[in-house]
Amino acid sequence: MTLAMRVIPCLDVSAGRVVKGVNFENLRDAGDPVELARRYGAEGADELTFLDVSATVDDRATMYDVVRQTAEQVFIPLTVGGGVRSVEDVARLQGHGADKVGVNSAAIARPALVDEIADRFGAQVLVLSLDVRRSRRTESGFVVTTHGGRQETALDALAWAAEAIERGAGELLVNSIDADGTRQGFDLELIGAMRAISRVPIIASGGAGAARHFPPAVAAGADAVLAASVFHDGILTVGEVKAELAAAGAIVRADPRPPSERSESR
Repeated sequence: MTLAMRVIPCLDVSAGRVVKGVNFENLRDAGDPVELARRYGAEGADELTFLDVSATVDDRATMYDVVRQTAEQVFIPLTVGGGVRSVEDVARLQGHGADKVGVNSAAIARPALVDEIADRFGAQVLVLSLDVRRSRRTESGFVVTTHGGRQETALDALAWAAEAIERGAGELLVNSIDADGTRQGFDLELIGAMRAISRVPIIASGGAGAARHFPPAVAAGADAVLAASVFHDGILTVGEVKAELAAAGAIVRADPRPPSERSESR
């Protein structure tokens, strides 16, 4: 059975506010996470991703109260990442409303964390978050970064993704740092390369700027598409993205709002 393509708004949160930048730099305020979560849930988002982008950098836990408040506003799956370092962190996040958790820096520092989370909670709970930059230092031409894109590792992005899948990661959130915030379109080469090595779903992230950018990501191999600033800034609605995907032949879930409300875009 063919699964519906998922459209996922992303809330990058720092100090309790949604932020957005370009190439992970020059972050600006983009709104209140609770208010945005409520809006995207009403627009028909299939899932919501909440990333505490400063938790690892600041060496602290995720903002649990903000996660709980966000979860209370949506009735769709919520993925939370940032500052997840142990199975105890996962349990606590689930207690505050998270359905899935994203791991990145801590898993790179200690790959056994992936096994531990998958063994205790199941692969369906675990999303491997990959902040990827192009590099000549690796065989694939893509390298993994940590700490919100601030630190480049020596890990080949494709090799690390493949290892994490074997350890139990149930999904890959593939974010292109080079494309992030540019609004020039997704990194199709990166998506295709990940598709070639992955047997688990791939979420494409980074670079969306127009509705026309989403179908090529699906054609390249994405099972879900994630975007932030185009939604936060009112350039696109979830419904407009779904309409573009449907026109290109993708299966999408229907907008839950009555037709009279769908024109209220932003």
